[in-house]
Amino acid sequence: MGTHTSKDFTAKWAGHDLGEVVVSAKEIHQRVLELGAEIRDDYADNPPLLVCVLKGAINFMADLMRAIELPVEVDFMAVSSYGAATKTSGVVRIVKDLDVDLAGRDVLIVEDVVDSGLTLNYLRQYLGARSPRSLEVCALLLKAGEQRVEQSLKYVGFTIPSDFVVGYGLDVNERYRNLDAIYSFTGKA
Repeated sequence: MGTHTSKDFTAKWAGHDLGEVVVSAKEIHQRVLELGAEIRDDYADNPPLLVCVLKGAINFMADLMRAIELPVEVDFMAVSSYGAATKTSGVVRIVKDLDVDLAGRDVLIVEDVVDSGLTLNYLRQYLGARSPRSLEVCALLLKAGEQRVEQSLKYVGFTIPSDFVVGYGLDVNERYRNLDAIYSFTGKA
């Protein structure tokens, strides 16, 4: 088994479906550390339950929970509004629900990207009905000008253009999640 770097891997695919780097691995790493410190300061007395929205937020969640440096609890849920498309359908369905009770808990939704805001709006209502003490959002990416629903996001990693992006957990047809940076996607879904 040979060794390779993420640059080697990325170079192999660069001519296929990947466009420009939207957010570099170095920028992601630095911003995740900053977000972790903010969250640690805000929740120092009561570590939150982190709810990772699968599958796109998995890389972000793994790095973020280490950066928080508090004894956080985690749970996972999967929702779908894209299917195999590169634009959200607006129809949200729960694919995997949480395993823990939210009543009286400080809950932080960890999301990969907020574009139309419809999925996040649905999640806030759905989880809010379970009586958490607080319910906030930490989104890695916010797509500028795409919101159909007004969102108040406590933590945002980066605001990006409305292009479809892949890498660092984000995919198209389950591909490119393992890239360490975020790229514009130039191929077809």
